[in-house]
Amino acid sequence: MRPGADDGGKVRLDKWLWAARLFKTRGLASEAIKGGKVSLNGQRPKPSREVKLGDRLQVRQGFDERELVVRGLSDRRGPAPVAQQLYEETAESLQRRAKEAELRRQANALREPGRGRPTKRERRQIHGFTGK
Repeated sequence: MRPGADDGGKVRLDKWLWAARLFKTRGLASEAIKGGKVSLNGQRPKPSREVKLGDRLQVRQGFDERELVVRGLSDRRGPAPVAQQLYEETAESLQRRAKEAELRRQANALREPGRGRPTKRERRQIHGFTGK
């Protein structure tokens, strides 16, 4: 058991998310839980729900959805290397996030000319054509 965890081996979900550095503040962690962006063992929890070792979490942050397994308990926020030891991301989750990130990169790279803001190259061509 990690320092800061209580004797029963349980920690509030919002405190654990904050201590694991998945959210910057405990308030943001609470709002994410209330907003349905966090599920615990396939169920929608309350912020005061207790986390135990081996619990499975699904956390959505922006475009990313992580699937985590609780490996340690702490209600104190420590350095990032210590916080990363509190959970383990599943291999499927890592692969899915990498694949989705690559798709987002490709989608941004395939902007059609004339759509959205001009690129630096297009702007130079426009200025060369207009004589400005």
